[in-house]
Amino acid sequence: LRQEGGKFHQSGFVRHAQDGAADRKHIHTDSPWLMLALLPQAILPEKRSVRNAALAAGTTCRYAGGGGPMSIRLVSWNVNGLRAVSAKPEWRWFAENTCDVIGLQETKAMPEQLKPEVANPEGWEAHWASSVVKKGYSGVAVFSRIKPLAVRCELPQPEWQGEGRILHLEFEKFHFFNGYFPNGGAEELDENGKPIPGRFKRVPYKMGFFDAFTAYAEECRKSKPIVVCGDFNIAHKAIDLARPKQNEKNTGFLPEERAFLDRFTALGYVDTFRHVHGDVEGRYSWWSYKMRAREKNVGWRIDYFFVSEELKPYIRDAWIEDDVYGSDHCPVGLELDI
Repeated sequence: LRQEGGKFHQSGFVRHAQDGAADRKHIHTDSPWLMLALLPQAILPEKRSVRNAALAAGTTCRYAGGGGPMSIRLVSWNVNGLRAVSAKPEWRWFAENTCDVIGLQETKAMPEQLKPEVANPEGWEAHWASSVVKKGYSGVAVFSRIKPLAVRCELPQPEWQGEGRILHLEFEKFHFFNGYFPNGGAEELDENGKPIPGRFKRVPYKMGFFDAFTAYAEECRKSKPIVVCGDFNIAHKAIDLARPKQNEKNTGFLPEERAFLDRFTALGYVDTFRHVHGDVEGRYSWWSYKMRAREKNVGWRIDYFFVSEELKPYIRDAWIEDDVYGSDHCPVGLELDI
């Protein structure tokens, strides 16, 4: 799928927004506001690694005024079906949103299946990765007020393509990934047809996908820092779900799944919500539709914004919008001053 003007991108292909865009280091502009927004040299470290070099360049974000740094606000929401949620009153959340970048997961739709004002809203640049292996399944979208340098759909390797799980937008100062990462699937059954405790059919695929994503992110990180958001389908620690003991053998809290996030954070990826709020309890982003779980706040925190540690000094705020309804997930957000 492709719409003239570069608005839509379909999964299963890798594209650049413009030839050579991925290798550009500067954007030429006649905008005085953009020139005023360039970061002062004095606030940057005297010695920068290659990963930090992009932070010293110009910026495409909004000017914060007063001679201060730039502010960029990003938000992520697993909508659990964009056709359904966009028909609800809760979708006013999008129209009222003041963020610069919005990442949606589990869209379960191709853009041509949506109303034009949803698929291509005025004032936003829209990018899509939809499932081509199964319609009405998975899928991610990004709406940005900032024009990216390049856009890529899916991971590079064919074995991880087709389900519409990753959108990669390269901005001037960082690589941005919006991901709907695989869940563990149904339980494995023994020869008598009974569930095998702690064994789930798609966990091997899930862990392979995470490893492939990490390798790709680390390669991109050589040029500039990383911001990744989305539904990871993992609660990292006991504090990240209401009932950890009861879920030790359920996918989303299996030891091997949690161990992935241990490795990921050990590589220098910062859980921005925990960085800002510490070990605050009872803050979740997903609740089962069963047993009035949201009403009782029996939830899981499985939706994240991670940034590579080069961006840690620039984290201004991170939040969970648990007062937003319309899905079994709620939005999570991040603000950077860069």
